[in-house]
Amino acid sequence: MMAPNGPATTVKAAKSTRKAHLAVSRVEPWSVMRFSFVISLVCFIILFVAVIVLYGILSGLGVFDAITDLISSLTEGGEGDELNLRPEEWFSPGRVLGYTGLIGALNIILITSLSTIGAMLYNLAADLVGGVDITLSESE
Repeated sequence: MMAPNGPATTVKAAKSTRKAHLAVSRVEPWSVMRFSFVISLVCFIILFVAVIVLYGILSGLGVFDAITDLISSLTEGGEGDELNLRPEEWFSPGRVLGYTGLIGALNIILITSLSTIGAMLYNLAADLVGGVDITLSESE
């Protein structure tokens, strides 16, 4: 085959992106509840592991022993004035991890319930104003 006599021309395919203008008019509260529960559960696990690691580091460095000694020396009474404080129990692993578990469980309940209530409120507001408009574009 012979090359054409004129200058070489190249044809470039024009990239065309499709755009879609949509409105989020309803959010399913059940799916929001499941999603927020899983996310809050993951955050709880991250919090628990972080507290375990931080407690191990601080305990290894002797921070809790130093705080216990400081509190004991500050609260020593003179003549019969005993306060009956036990600061060594405040920083026990069971107590620290127990409070972490309690706070984490409360966070799971609060985040899940507030997200579900937020989805319901969004649905009520979307009925009034039509929802949130978004534009989606397809890229290749």
